[in-house]
Amino acid sequence: MTIRCSVGITAHNEEANIGKLLAAMLAQELKQVEITEIIVVASGCCDRTVPIIHAYAARDSRIKLIVQEQREGKTSAINQFLQNAREEICVLESGDTLPRADSIENLVKLFDDPKVGMTGAQKIPVNVPEHVVGYMSHLRLQMEHQLCLEIPRLGELIAFRKVFDRLPPDVAMDEAFVEALVIRRGLQVRYAPDAVVYNMGPETLGEFIMQRRRNYAGHLHLVRKYGYRVSSLETGRVLRIAADEVAKALRLLVTLFSLAAVEALARALGAYDYYVKGDKHVVWDIAWTTKRVENSDQ
Repeated sequence: MTIRCSVGITAHNEEANIGKLLAAMLAQELKQVEITEIIVVASGCCDRTVPIIHAYAARDSRIKLIVQEQREGKTSAINQFLQNAREEICVLESGDTLPRADSIENLVKLFDDPKVGMTGAQKIPVNVPEHVVGYMSHLRLQMEHQLCLEIPRLGELIAFRKVFDRLPPDVAMDEAFVEALVIRRGLQVRYAPDAVVYNMGPETLGEFIMQRRRNYAGHLHLVRKYGYRVSSLETGRVLRIAADEVAKALRLLVTLFSLAAVEALARALGAYDYYVKGDKHVVWDIAWTTKRVENSDQ
């Protein structure tokens, strides 16, 4: 049976990405899933976001535009989407991200199980980890992926059953609040690592701190007012995952130093063979352990 879904996209001044995002949505590889509508809520845009959306809407009638003249926050934009979405399964994506070609299929097909109330994609940063902040973005999302494999903590690209009409206006962490609503209705939250969404992490330390600061404040508000604690606030679990990453880094360092030492020894022995023994190894000794090749993918 085909699972029909409504897609909602929230956008504020996204002219650099909104065209690529809409193109990616229209090109999704779908088998069990059907996207019946794509509702874009453009909030307080003063760039070319709205004209770009109009251009795509002229090509495909599934694309619908809702314009908010003033920026009222993401929760307000989501409520606009919820008021207009006609399908039971709703997909919500931020305007500054991109889904992989099979992401919507992998995200929504899990609703074939009636016990599932919400699913979330795996976030992968497109930052090149060549500087500290870029590497921090990669490391944080890698740790979040490991956490989600144990207890889902979803964001950026989610899907959920429309078991509520709107979100409270004081909620900043919308995805976390949707988790709370779904769980309180006795439904399951599932992580879908095969549904990949690409995003751009902060490029400066100041923006990294600003993003993490607002997220933490929003999560504390959820705990205090609504009694819901996301998995990333479980300090013990996060520290254990961090310790695993530290262990991986230490193993890498030990391996690198060992490789350097072994290479130095091999070069010294090679120099001895050539300069002292005059041995050019034209006929070399066989490394028998290299003679059996197996394809690990088979």
